Amino acid sequence: MAKYLIQARYTAEGAKGLLKDGGTKRVQVVTEGIKKGGGKVEAFYFAFGQTDAYLIVDAPDTASVLATNLLVNGSGAAVTTTTVLVTPEEVDAATKKGGSYTPPGH
Repeated sequence: MAKYLIQARYTAEGAKGLLKDGGTKRVQVVTEGIKKGGGKVEAFYFAFGQTDAYLIVDAPDTASVLATNLLVNGSGAAVTTTTVLVTPEEVDAATKKGGSYTPPGH
């Protein structure tokens, strides 16, 4: 399974829901939703500032993560940004693939 960093920013509607239900319930709901999609929440942290929640998620494929993101973003309660996390071994494999690149203007 691949790992993903999901950052969520609550809208005003989402913040009102969080105030009503609390953090523990939100973690339970999100964890269950990710689990139904075949994934697993490795870590879930609330924050404040530009991002309201950070999750590290194991998921079977990109489509599963995309499906969850579409559901969350479509709800209007939060906006997510997802980053694929890459292991050191995957970087090692990529460096062995070779190839060539010409920068613009050269």
